Formats: sequence, structure tokens, C-alpha cells
Amino acid sequence: MPIDVLAAGRSLKVESIAAPVRSDTEIETVIRLLGREPRGGLVLMPDAFVFVHRAPIILLAARNNVPAVYFQSAFARDGGLLSYGPNVVDMIRRSASYVDRILRGAKVADLPVQRPVKFEIIWNGRTAKEMGLTIPESFLQRIDEVIE
Repeated sequence: MPIDVLAAGRSLKVESIAAPVRSDTEIETVIRLLGREPRGGLVLMPDAFVFVHRAPIILLAARNNVPAVYFQSAFARDGGLLSYGPNVVDMIRRSASYVDRILRGAKVADLPVQRPVKFEIIWNGRTAKEMGLTIPESFLQRIDEVIE
């Protein structure tokens, strides 16, 4: 687990536990155990395996009443509770200038690495309602998209 995730957890007096998964069975075991923890939750870090297995993760989180925060909007649109991450459309749009520069002869090694600049929060209101969750109005005002 990245150091800044652990540090953020400590600053909020939240115990962070790394639970890497490599199979459907491990996904189910971890989420089932989290469902037994009072006031537990799940924060998924960007990972290709997790993205490919998003459907069972979302289903198991809902079934076990585990609030989960995902790293990409596809999770919230597919039924996950909340996503916070880079706006993929913006990243693709920004990459067009790189393609243009490369096609005009720029060397890839000479181009600076760019980080995402636009992030978005997507809240799935249907999932929240099914889980019996409400959020403060102050947080609701920060959300970029609410799925009803």
C-alpha cells in the first residue's frame, strides 16, 4: 500500500490494511471479512486486475454492505458507491497534443511526463440508498456527478 495512503489513514485515525488480491476467491474473502467489521470500508487502488474484476467487486461490496471508493468513474457508473480519480476523457483529450508533436517529429524521450490535472468525484445515489447511506450536503456540493 502506498505510504501516503497509510499516512492519510493515520492522520484520520483510520486503520489501513493492505489486502492484495489475485483471484475471485481472494476478492470474495477480503470483502466478506470487511463486511463483518463495524464501520469498515474499502478503498481500491489503481490496478489492472481490480479494473478487470470490477463487476464482482462491486457486487460483493454491495452484498456485504461495504462502502467502497474506487479509482475510476467506470466503477460508479457500473454500480459502485463512489469514485474519485482522474477524468479519463480529459486525459485522452490532452494526449492529442502529444500525438501531434510526435507526428511532427518530436522524440518521445524529449516530451515531459504529464500527470492528470482534472479529477472527478462520482456518487452513485442508487447504491447509497440501497446501503442506507447519506452524505453531508457539504460533500454533495463537491461531487461532479450524481447517479440516480
